Formats: sequence, structure tokens, C-alpha cells
Amino acid sequence: MAGLNPTGAAASGGAAGNRAFKQQLNKVYAWYTGGFLIFVVALAILEQMGMPPSWIGMTFLIATIGLYAGIGIMSRTTDAAEYYVAGRRVPAIYNGMATGADWMSAASFIGMAGTLYLTGYGGLAFIMGWTGGYCLVALFLAPYLRKFGQFTIPDFLGERYGGNMARFMGIFAAILCSFTYVVAQIYGVGLITARLTGLAFEIGVFVGLGGILVCSFLGGMRAVTWTQVAQYIILIIAYMIPVVWLSVKQTSVPVPQAIYGMQLQKVTEAEAKLKADPKEQEVIAIFKARADEAAAKLKDIPAAMAADKAAAEQKLADLKASNAALADVQAAEKALAALPADEAAAKKAYTAVQTANAARAKPLAGMPAHAQQFAGDPNGDAAAQKTFNESRRNFLALIFCLMVGTAALPHILMRYYTTPSVKEARESVTWSLFFIFLLYFTAPALAVLVKYEVFTVLVGTPFDKLPAWIAAWTAVDPGLLSVTDINKDGILQLGEMRIGGDIIVLATPAIGGLPYVVSGMVAAGGLAAALSTADGLLLTIANALSHDLYYKMIDPNASTSRRVTISKILLLVVALAAAYVASQKPADILFLVSAAFSFAAAAFFPALVLGIFWKRASSAGAVLGMATGLGITFYYMVTTQPWLRGVFGVTSPVELWFGILPISAGVFGVPLGFAVIILVSLFTPAPNKKVQELIEHVRYPNLKGDTVKSLGT
Repeated sequence: MAGLNPTGAAASGGAAGNRAFKQQLNKVYAWYTGGFLIFVVALAILEQMGMPPSWIGMTFLIATIGLYAGIGIMSRTTDAAEYYVAGRRVPAIYNGMATGADWMSAASFIGMAGTLYLTGYGGLAFIMGWTGGYCLVALFLAPYLRKFGQFTIPDFLGERYGGNMARFMGIFAAILCSFTYVVAQIYGVGLITARLTGLAFEIGVFVGLGGILVCSFLGGMRAVTWTQVAQYIILIIAYMIPVVWLSVKQTSVPVPQAIYGMQLQKVTEAEAKLKADPKEQEVIAIFKARADEAAAKLKDIPAAMAADKAAAEQKLADLKASNAALADVQAAEKALAALPADEAAAKKAYTAVQTANAARAKPLAGMPAHAQQFAGDPNGDAAAQKTFNESRRNFLALIFCLMVGTAALPHILMRYYTTPSVKEARESVTWSLFFIFLLYFTAPALAVLVKYEVFTVLVGTPFDKLPAWIAAWTAVDPGLLSVTDINKDGILQLGEMRIGGDIIVLATPAIGGLPYVVSGMVAAGGLAAALSTADGLLLTIANALSHDLYYKMIDPNASTSRRVTISKILLLVVALAAAYVASQKPADILFLVSAAFSFAAAAFFPALVLGIFWKRASSAGAVLGMATGLGITFYYMVTTQPWLRGVFGVTSPVELWFGILPISAGVFGVPLGFAVIILVSLFTPAPNKKVQELIEHVRYPNLKGDTVKSLGT
């Protein structure tokens, strides 16, 4: 890995130096890719020789984290330019690969196919939004920010709008959206580590955290960049192998994207059969009866509490009288002790039971038909039309939030400060789209292939012959996967299985009957995805605090080494705080990620776009616009999202504006941010001449190779 640190001509800069450095990188990563494949083959042979699965999982965990740690150690630096922007010499293709890894978060790698599995057509909003976002990055932001040429997004806001208020708002917004995002990544790290090692989820969170810290702590952006390139290679190989295998198994065609339509048709036919299956209808009827029972209890909570207590006491007495097994008696005692203590707790418990059972008292375990575009019926009654319109509205709102949020995420935009020139910044966006496309073009096919396997192979299997992966994942987290023989016929129906989207990709090798070594490789790929994004996010937060807050606002005379040291300390503190929050399992990965996108969209996008393309945008307008956009987005989430409502103690009835779900809260913040910036700017003094010149400098990049360092560097 010596080639990761440029020497000689490569270190001297210039076109010749950049070419030599790129050639070094090509050799290093070619050897690395070959070595990884040999490593996987060796583990496969050892598995056939009897190596236990737990050892294989632990080997993957230790080897990959050890590799990333090695890159981090070799890339350690105290130089500011190297620490913050990797020396501005990352070739376009490698920056594209690093950006792809930075982007391939736990949500993309772990959650994307799972979301498509659970929601069908509706999940395509994520792919369309995220892909569209990179088009906005290429057109509106990346080349101009590279021309500006400093270290962070708050840097640009501070220089463009003047004064510390705009910079401070940028710092606050960068920390808020990045911290929310990194919690989701560390949650994914804990989930994967628990699966690989058998450790408890909470312990897995902090074990995985070590891999995150060692990459970003020592070498900053330089270490993160070269680690992310290595992580991308692992994650894309890990993602593609199982889906190609499933494609061959089901169709004999090794190109899953090509058979997507054919398998979707088969899934649609299987859905029709399952809807008409009497056994599935029997399960639905049982769930409906349970939901109705809970609804009846809510009508007279005190009477229901008394009846539940009497029934639990009678069951315990009967067990003791019949000299039942100690375990059964203890279980009955726990059930009695767990009964709600007051009416408020009982109401909450009964409501939860009613909601959970009502959700499962639907065909296809509550999932929509995979090819169905929107819920409801545009030609149905008033309720069906309302449902259809709200579903379509939410689909478009989510695309908007994800697209605009992508274009405004600080840890992504920072990556384009690392290229040698404006031209390569644009080229790296193209490479980013290509490397991201490889996964996104595959995820819909993977979701359909897994759903076909579940519908046609798993459903109908006797409970005593269920595959081992079911028990393994149930042990990791029953909330992610559970099966219960609801109708007591000994046969698994679809309605009797509850599966979370976060395990679809990780369980794919086992679902397809592949050796455990492939499961370990996929888990390592998911770990790489989560670690790569977490590295970039933690670095963004630490840089916002050390560079933008401490250096730019508190101590402008601080030495380079002091700034870098403070950044490292803050990175450690933030990482530990994020790990603690993740260990509490605050919400599902996809909501946390989507919330981060809404925050970034509302806070940054209007200020960045108007700051580049409208000279009249003023400091007061930017500050008030960012605060207003972010404020309304946060308010809407707090008042409508169940977990946040609980955190902030919101008890008022949920009121959705235009039926928009909290995951798309940014749809209100972004236009409001634009409106406030424009209106306030028109009634406040225009920016001074220095700022006008900066805008002119930024607006017209020299695509032939602008390497000019901007104001202040």
C-alpha cells in the first residue's frame, strides 16, 4: 500500500506527477482486488474442510477491519491540506470510487433491496431520488465548490455571505444532518457485527466503531479516501455475487438485470395465488380477530385490565396446581408482572397490539403488490381516491427530498475538494454515478429474486424443516425476523413471517443456498458500506467543529498541528456519542437516513444554489432562510414521526400536511428556505464588492484544469 502515499514526481504535483500517482494507484488496487478474491477462495476451501461459520465470520471481521486500519495508519498525517482534502490530488476515477463508497451507506447496501422487497414500486423513489441528486451535484455544485477550493461547506457559506452567522448556521446544520446519518451507519455496523461474530448488538456497535475510528482518526480525508476505495471494491463484489447466483439458480441467466421483468411477472402470479390461498386467509382472519379484540379493550380499559390480570393469575394458579415445568411457571409469572400498571400504559399497550395486528391482517403480510404503482384506486370511492392521491404525492415528495438532499450533503460535497482540478471534479461526478449505478441497477432485481424465492420455496415449508438462517437471524433480532405458527397447522404461511427490510441483502446468500463464506463476504460488504459512510460523516462533523468553529471563529492563529489534533479529539467524542445513540435502536435505518437528507436539503440547498447563481443573495437572507427551512422541517418531523414524538413528549393528534409522511419533511423546508432567502435579500443591503468578485471567480470554472487555490488558502 505504499503507493497510497505519493513520492517523488507524484508528490511534486503537476500533470506528470498526477499521472505517476494514478499509475501507482492502479497497481496497488489491482493487487488488492486479486488478494481479496484469493482470500475469499481460501476461506471457501477452509469451510469445506470443516471451519466453523463463527470462525469464518470472525475472520472476515478481523481481516477487513485490520486492512482498513492498516491503510489508516499508513495514511496518517498532521498536514492540514492532506488531513482535510487529501492533498487535492485524488484522480477523478478514484474520487468517484471513494464517493461511491461514501455514498453506499448501510441504507443503500443493506436497506435498499429490503425497501424494494417490502414496498415494491414505491421503493423506486429512493433510486430515482438519489440518482437524480448526483445530476444536481454535477450541474449546480461540484465544479463551483472545487473552484472555491477551501476545505468545508461552512467555509463557502462564511466566505460567500460574510460574517460568522452564516458559517455558524452551516456548522450547526452540518452537524445535525451528519450526526443523524452516522447514527444510522453505526446501527448498521452493530447489526452486521452481531451477525458475523454472534456478539450482542450493543457490543457489536462499539466493536465496529473501532474500525471506523482507526480509518478516520489518524489520517483524516487522506486515510478516509484510500480506505473508501478499498471498501468499494469489497462491497460491490459482495453485493453482486449472491444476486448473480440467485439469477442463475432461478433462470440460468447470470445477468440479474436482464431477467428482472420475467421474474417480476412470476412474482405477480405468485401474489395472486397467495391472496386466494385459504390458509393465508385463515391467518389474516386470526390477526383481524386479535386486532378487533384489542380495539374492544380500548373501549373499556379498566375492565380490560381487570380481565387480563384475572386471566394471568388463573393461568399461574393452574400451572402451579398441575406441577407444571418450572420454566412454564416462571414465564407465567413474568407475563403477570409485565401487565400494564396504569390506564395510560394499558392504552399504549392495547393500541400497539391493535396497530400491529391490523397491519398484518392484510393479504401478502401487509405488503403491496410488487408491481402496483400506488396504493388506492383513482377510479374508486372517495377514500380510495384519497389514498391514491396521497400515495402518489408521497412518492414524488420523497424523490424531491432525496434528490435535493443528495446535492446538499456536506460529506459528499467535501469529496470534490479533493480533486486536482475543476475538470476532474466534474469527471469524478460521472465516475461516482457509474459506480453507484452498478448497485442501484441491481437492487430492484435482487428484491424480486428474493421475493420469488420466499413466495415459491420458503412459504409452504413445515416449521420443523425451516432453513437454519431463519433461526440465526431470529437470534440476532426478533424484530427483524420472526416466524410463528399462527393457525397451528405446522406449515409456514407468508402471513406468519415478519421480516424487516434490513436483513434482505444480508440473508440473500443463505436464502439462495450458498456456502456460509458468501454470507460472511456479504456481511463484510455491508460493513464496508457502513464504515465508509461513517468515516466521511464523522470527519465532516469533526472538521466543522475544529476547522470552522475553532479555527475560523475562535482562534484564527491556531497552528496546523493544533487544528488537526483538536479535530481528532472531537472525532473520537462524536463517534462515541453516535455509537451510544445507535445502541439504543432509535429508529429504522431508512428513516434516519431520509431524515438526514431532509435536513441537508432544507438547510444547505437553497443557500448554496442561490449563493452561487444569484449575486443579490445576502447574509441575512441566507441565515434566516437556513434557519427557517431547517426549523420547519424539524418541527414537522417532531410532530408526526412516532419515535421523535415519544422523545419530545408530543401527545397532540398527528396532523399530516397534505398527507405527506415525515420521511419527506424536507419538501416543506426547501421551498420555504428559497422564499425566505429571496425575500429577505431583496429588503437588505446587497453583498459587497469582494463577495461579488468571489461569485464571479466561482461561477466560471476553467474546465481545462483550474488548480487555483481560492481566497484564504
